[in-house]
Amino acid sequence: MTLRVPGNQGNWWHFLAGAPAFLAFPMIWLRLRALFGERPSTAAGRRAIWILVGLSVCGTTLVELPFLLHLAGTSDWQRFAVLGLGFGVMIASGVLLFLRRRRIAPTRACIAGIDTAYLANMALVLVVYAGASGSFSSRSGWFVATVIVWPMALELLWIFARTLGQLQNQE
Repeated sequence: MTLRVPGNQGNWWHFLAGAPAFLAFPMIWLRLRALFGERPSTAAGRRAIWILVGLSVCGTTLVELPFLLHLAGTSDWQRFAVLGLGFGVMIASGVLLFLRRRRIAPTRACIAGIDTAYLANMALVLVVYAGASGSFSSRSGWFVATVIVWPMALELLWIFARTLGQLQNQE
């Protein structure tokens, strides 16, 4: 992530667009604790994760504001895709997390929160930079993000589908 973009093309925007990528670190920590720890997560650890998720969602929302206000200089299709995917992922996941908060394990809820924040931001990055010119090496981050997004989206769907299955079994 660089703060010096050629031509001064909105350094704050690029910083906010790239910041959620750092959610990979708490995500890895949470997964390692779940695999090797006696307790999957602590209350303080979950609180820290939710703070990071909240900051990431705020950052993604700030990055999407130029698209919302027609200031981004993109086509209508790109604008619709960025707003629909970014806000759609955040709203749908937030509603599902709220509705199923009593039926989802706290560690799974944290994973769903991290996945949501990451996917909302990556949707924006993938749509905006899909048509970027340059060599493969200069666009390697876009290709890596394309590979990473699918397992995370499937995991998020699996978490919510699993809670729906638990809800139906209880009834």
